[in-house]
Amino acid sequence: MQEKTRMFELDFPRETMDNKISIESFYNPRKEGPMDRTEILLMDGWRFLRGDVEPAWQKNYDDASWETVTLPHDWSVTTPFRKENSSGTGYLDGGIAWYRGRFTLPKKYQGKSVRLVFDGVYKNAKVFCNSYYLGRRPFGYAEFSFDITGFVHFGHQDNEISVRVSHPDIADSRWFTGSGIYRKVRLVIEEPVHPAEHGIIFSADDISQQQAALTVRHEIDNTTCADKSVEIVTQVINKETGAVALELTGSAQVPAKGTAQTLLQGTIQDPKLWSPDAPQLYEMVSIYTVDGLSYVAQRETVGIRKLYFDADQGFFLNDVPMKFKGVCIHHDAGSLGAAVPREVLQRRLEGLKEMGCNAIRTSHNPHAPELYELCDAMGFLVMDEAFDEWEGCKNKWSTGHNVYPPRHQGYYEDFPEWHDKDLQMMVRRDRNHPSVVMWSIGNEIDYPNDPYCHPRFTEMTGNNDANKPAAERQYNPDKPNMERIVTLAEELVRIVKEEDATRPVTVAAAFPELSTYLGFVDHVDVIGYNYKEQFYEADHKRFPDRPLLGTENGHRPEAWQIVEDLDYVCGQFLWTGIDYLGEAHGWPIHGSGAGFLTTAGLKKESFYERQALWTGSTKVPVVTDAPAVQAEVQLYKKGDFVSGDSFRKASARKDYMYQLIITLKDAKGHMTTDVQKIRCQVLGDGAFVSMDNGDLADLTPLTSAEKQTYRGQMVVYVRRTGKGKIHVRLSAEDPKILDTTVSI
Repeated sequence: MQEKTRMFELDFPRETMDNKISIESFYNPRKEGPMDRTEILLMDGWRFLRGDVEPAWQKNYDDASWETVTLPHDWSVTTPFRKENSSGTGYLDGGIAWYRGRFTLPKKYQGKSVRLVFDGVYKNAKVFCNSYYLGRRPFGYAEFSFDITGFVHFGHQDNEISVRVSHPDIADSRWFTGSGIYRKVRLVIEEPVHPAEHGIIFSADDISQQQAALTVRHEIDNTTCADKSVEIVTQVINKETGAVALELTGSAQVPAKGTAQTLLQGTIQDPKLWSPDAPQLYEMVSIYTVDGLSYVAQRETVGIRKLYFDADQGFFLNDVPMKFKGVCIHHDAGSLGAAVPREVLQRRLEGLKEMGCNAIRTSHNPHAPELYELCDAMGFLVMDEAFDEWEGCKNKWSTGHNVYPPRHQGYYEDFPEWHDKDLQMMVRRDRNHPSVVMWSIGNEIDYPNDPYCHPRFTEMTGNNDANKPAAERQYNPDKPNMERIVTLAEELVRIVKEEDATRPVTVAAAFPELSTYLGFVDHVDVIGYNYKEQFYEADHKRFPDRPLLGTENGHRPEAWQIVEDLDYVCGQFLWTGIDYLGEAHGWPIHGSGAGFLTTAGLKKESFYERQALWTGSTKVPVVTDAPAVQAEVQLYKKGDFVSGDSFRKASARKDYMYQLIITLKDAKGHMTTDVQKIRCQVLGDGAFVSMDNGDLADLTPLTSAEKQTYRGQMVVYVRRTGKGKIHVRLSAEDPKILDTTVSI
């Protein structure tokens, strides 16, 4: 048997950086013993196999012949487009696959609590550690974790993680989902007495420019066999200056093998208020002292802002009226699929910000943690959405958009058993983000005859039913009655409010002319309508105590004019901000072109139209159809908005994703829509990942290193694999236009 190589190197824990030394020297008199909370990313050297190999759960299973991959990993984008696959998910493969990873834990971690955390696996993940079955998670968008303290070895002995991912039902969505471990995996190492998972909750009240009342709730787990007394210090530190703005103290008595809660409260003077124009942030550092020894229990970024929704005047942030200039986005990034690094998300959000966008709707599911971190740092208001489907199975298009008969796979199969856990996790994970200003419990659950209907209407037509057969529009008493979703909505609102009562709850209604008369929106705080501007005026009178919001809207300028004219309409979220894979209208089109940016994050003509509407800018670049005479190559060189690192420092990190934008120019130096086939070769300490031209009809494999430009542009993605130089060779069919090597 071939010797197995160790897969993971222990990354320098991000939670031990910055001002840890000063905190430790002040609060920690120990010479040795407790340790600060530490996170270790498990990203490199995973072994991967497409197919179902049942014994792969066992430790020391021989996986030497398997492919070696780096996480995040989406295997769907490595497969060819195939017409027999589902149009809804972009004609790409799903299937079943296994991942196996190894790591060692130094003996200094012995006696600590060890938790294995997955930011997201699509889908039906089953997880094993050292041959022990830990559990499963069906929902592909949920963060989930397992306490593996009792299953791991310390010292030189390997630990093994095996993950089975099952996604054979590729008509399970109306958009591209991706397949695999497509978000981060990490170990969280903590003391036996530590905060519960997402158990330190920050909130602010009585907020003004002069002061704000802060409350920090600690939920503390004690995994030892003895009762413990915990002294708590929480510092709120200005991230810009490093100064401690407020220090809160308290204590808790935590029973053996139990949990306790305690509140820390205080008033901060002259708070730096968070807003889209000035996203001021604080770092919240909590130090626990147990048995006379101290350690940093958690670090987290927080923000202070005052938000409220008024039924007549709309949305206010920090006492200033504000309209949501929002867009909906799905979670993929074109040729990268669902495995999207933070630096790629950042460039895309920069484009939306330039367009005048100030809000993001996470349609229609929780997104990766990196998105919320960026929205905090860059200044975006977030509507955090949980589900596109409840217990009623929606139509999924498999051979084109609205082509019948549909398929009916999807989350509805898991909703009855898992909805409470999945919704709770979304709220708990995201409730400390200042960018998150409302929760959405669902999207278009009330879509007519899909599957819910009601005798109040003998015929029902939705906003996207142009090709719907007449029989599918008729009331059918054998279909689920829409009155059922009223009960479900009430339950979901209750679950959200139990976890977070500081933000309003909304739902995106598709057929309010029926559902609102049945009570569908009776329990939400903000009434959200998809493409139903015509009901705003009448329904403001029907629901005088609640504001209205366009949770999904078309690009028509008239729709925005309605928002501007009616104070009680809080804003709109346009469909969509960025083109995405899936929801395709038929072969060879494999995605939706509804965005202002292409799948490559490049600006479209509609971008400038919306920018003019939202910002007043009338600058539009000159674009011609003249022959190209040269190609300009631009390297995206912005620093990390979240960490504050410069581009040089951020891009030195292993697995950093470089983005090279190629633009064809004519003889006058203007961008041209001419077409050139571009080839890419990467040498040195980098690896070619993919090229994206934004052409939704181009069936070239997404990971091909040779592709044509589209509308005169293309983006090349290159991942850093080591510390040395990376050389990217780019050449066009006509070498006079492009034949260069970019060294980075």
